[in-house]
Amino acid sequence: MSSNSRHALFQTSLMSALLDGVYEDEMTVAELLEHGSFGIGTFNALDGEMVVVDGTAYQLRGDGTVVVAQGADKSPYAVVTDFESTVTRPAPHNATRAQCGAFIDELTDSPNYMYALRITGRFSWVTARTVTRQEKPYRPMTQATDDDAVLRFEDTVGTIVGFRTPLYEQGIGVPGCHAHFISEDRTHGGHVLDFTIAEGTIELCLCTDLHLRLPLNHEFRRADLSPEDLAAQLEKAEVHSAASAAADR
Repeated sequence: MSSNSRHALFQTSLMSALLDGVYEDEMTVAELLEHGSFGIGTFNALDGEMVVVDGTAYQLRGDGTVVVAQGADKSPYAVVTDFESTVTRPAPHNATRAQCGAFIDELTDSPNYMYALRITGRFSWVTARTVTRQEKPYRPMTQATDDDAVLRFEDTVGTIVGFRTPLYEQGIGVPGCHAHFISEDRTHGGHVLDFTIAEGTIELCLCTDLHLRLPLNHEFRRADLSPEDLAAQLEKAEVHSAASAAADR
């Protein structure tokens, strides 16, 4: 990629707002897809994980079902882009998430940019969780995810969709890598906790422009977006139940 090439990433709301229980907004799936054909997010009331692949948004619910999201469905938080690969490499064979992360670090030009990440291939296993629909009054996300079950998918072919976010964006997004998985047959997936990839391809899309849309509602106006324990909340939201996932292996 030339030094003057730019690529836009679109995001609706903030991760810190989601952590504080702002689970509703007016952003529809139809409008979201106008901003990008590749991405991740969630649905109003935390009704499952969102994965956007090839211009189609999928809803991965807490009961394990996967459906194509409707255009009128709404999202309180999502990140999308039109994925254009700037780096493509074979994935290290039999690499875990941590090993893939170290490999990807070597492929990036700088930790100061955002990167969309796509990993496609055959996975020996993937552990994931899926948020479950919440009822009002909404609990903070660190409590709402306590009910999430950890699922383990064995010998599955699919795609990991994710974003690598710089540390200075803490609270806007999830520092490090926030990723979701969906199987090739679109029957299962979730928020990625860990995996081992048998063979596959890693692609990166460097993003230089962040287009951020904030909710216009009472819940966002009163939300605490910079709590003292923000880093701890982000870590729990990202790796919740990782210990259980490791214990299951």
